[in-house]
Amino acid sequence: MTVAFDPLFRDLNRLATEVFGSSRAPQSMPMDAYRSGESYIVEFDLPGVDPESLDVRAENNTLTVRAERPGRRNAQGDGEVSYVAAERPRGTFSRQLSLGDGLDVDNITADYTDGVLTVTLPVADQAKPRQINVERGNGGQRVIESGNE
Repeated sequence: MTVAFDPLFRDLNRLATEVFGSSRAPQSMPMDAYRSGESYIVEFDLPGVDPESLDVRAENNTLTVRAERPGRRNAQGDGEVSYVAAERPRGTFSRQLSLGDGLDVDNITADYTDGVLTVTLPVADQAKPRQINVERGNGGQRVIESGNE
């Protein structure tokens, strides 16, 4: 998590990726998460990722998203091109999110459009707020009779 927020660590991560190769360790992907109505929405920025490489799984209250953006191949197809500048991350991207018990994991959906993976996590029915009716028990008027007439 430090890598995503601290520019120094981000630059060190990019340098290590360039030196040691991008496929050695999964990289993180930027995301936004918010609630909209009866669902939580998580959007991951994955420009240039082949939709066939996307893997979205929900297991044991954990959402796992994996994607891959390989390096460019040279014209002969026998290796990567020789980059003059390489600032866009390549390789395997991975992110795991812990899901609460109040989500309907059986109805999670995902859509990949214009380089953004949108995962929709509906709130489970048992976690939705419910109005509880308050009944009025024998609250009508009562007549108290005295023993004297």
